[in-house]
Amino acid sequence: MSTNALEACLADLRFTTDGLIAAIVQQHVDGQDGPPCGRVLMLAWMNREALGLTLSTRRMHYWSRSRGKLWLKGETSGHFQEVVSWHRDCDGDALLFVVRQASAACHTGYESCFYQQLDFSGEALPVGESPRFDPAKVY
Repeated sequence: MSTNALEACLADLRFTTDGLIAAIVQQHVDGQDGPPCGRVLMLAWMNREALGLTLSTRRMHYWSRSRGKLWLKGETSGHFQEVVSWHRDCDGDALLFVVRQASAACHTGYESCFYQQLDFSGEALPVGESPRFDPAKVY
């Protein structure tokens, strides 16, 4: 993407008053071309710098609200996210990234941060998958 095209894209996005935009991260399905169709892995936040780094390196970068700093997904764990494609929503206030995920996305060891299903009364259902790694050995 040219610098002018990127600047035009950034100008058209609607960041929050604190300079952030939601980034939904979805797993790439090998052999699948066309609209995104993989499992949602996580939701995180990006500022303009994180978005710029993501686009230039093709690895996901985020803004950590709890730590107040930029972070490269996988910098500690080695569980990087390689960007396959990215999309904006109709309002320009959320982004969707389709990625190739190394190991698992969730810091708890699960493939997705959305591993806990709830019933319609809000009760947690048994988790139907096993963690892919032991967080105590990675972090």
